[in-house]
Amino acid sequence: MFWHLVLVLVLVGVLGRLGGRLFAALAKAVPGEQDDALFRLLGLLWWGFLALAGLSYLVHALGLPHEPFRTWGESLVRWAGAKGVAGLAVLALTYLAYRLTPALLGRLPTPEGEGLTREAVRRKTLRAVAESALKVVILVLGGLFFLSNLGLNVTALLAGAGVAGLAVSFAAQNLIRDFINGFFILLEDQYGVGDIVQIGNVGGQVERFTLRITVLRDLEGRVHFFPNSEVRQVTVLTQEWSRAVVDVGVAYKEDIDRVLRVFQDEVERFHQDPEWQERFTSPPEVLGVQALGDSSVVIRVLFNTKPAQQWAVAREFRRRIKKRLDQEGIEIPYPHQKLYFGEPLRLERV
Repeated sequence: MFWHLVLVLVLVGVLGRLGGRLFAALAKAVPGEQDDALFRLLGLLWWGFLALAGLSYLVHALGLPHEPFRTWGESLVRWAGAKGVAGLAVLALTYLAYRLTPALLGRLPTPEGEGLTREAVRRKTLRAVAESALKVVILVLGGLFFLSNLGLNVTALLAGAGVAGLAVSFAAQNLIRDFINGFFILLEDQYGVGDIVQIGNVGGQVERFTLRITVLRDLEGRVHFFPNSEVRQVTVLTQEWSRAVVDVGVAYKEDIDRVLRVFQDEVERFHQDPEWQERFTSPPEVLGVQALGDSSVVIRVLFNTKPAQQWAVAREFRRRIKKRLDQEGIEIPYPHQKLYFGEPLRLERV
């Protein structure tokens, strides 16, 4: 009798400590939390399982008449041998895969540097989407394996889930379209956070982008929300590079060749200005006479700039060319009207 008790105590103590160390090592190996409550709970369950198994062994070995302990012990050992260990292993592997998914995706290379911020944001968002999808797949597969191990009819469960999913899909068609369209917008890199776009009649900067909605803030500070399924056509003004198109009118009386030389000289000075040179992606181009208007000859100039810099470049060039034309004595016409009252009426005597 004594050696049975010693054997049970030694086995329970050794296996309990080994299990505790195993769960502690798993808690440290899994990223995110160093002291995980789930592993502490698994450790307590392990100690309880060993204690109940040891007590049942003693009752069985000593031939004690306490039938509940004998029955519980035999049922516990039979369940653990047939399904319990496999079920616990499935749950443990599912949980480990769920927790290790962020660490595995985190090893993917991420671009660095200010020039690659857009690509980094895109990859980060794609990684978050992939992480969510993988976690859902892991949980679903783990749950199905666990239920199948318990002896449940997984086929009937899947059939019922399919019918329920079909009903939900009909009720949430717009939401599903939002997510699908948002995923393709992200995958094709149509636009991202920080881009200035125009959707329909609304233009503004993309302040937030998710798989469901696109949030724009216009120049007046108003915020507009667009479900991604409603983004049929979008115009992006700041992707890779931008262009400023500046038209300036001069009077018909001016020598057009001299005017073009003045424009070309001012454009080159502007491009070589150290404070503005970094905003250009290529030298500006004076296209020449764009139109013969009602009261002016229109000269067009093109500036290729970095994204979102075209408006600042256009405003600065207008300021510079106005000052330069004033210095050169070249007239910039403006609309005016001349009133003509005609000759005074003469009255003749008959």
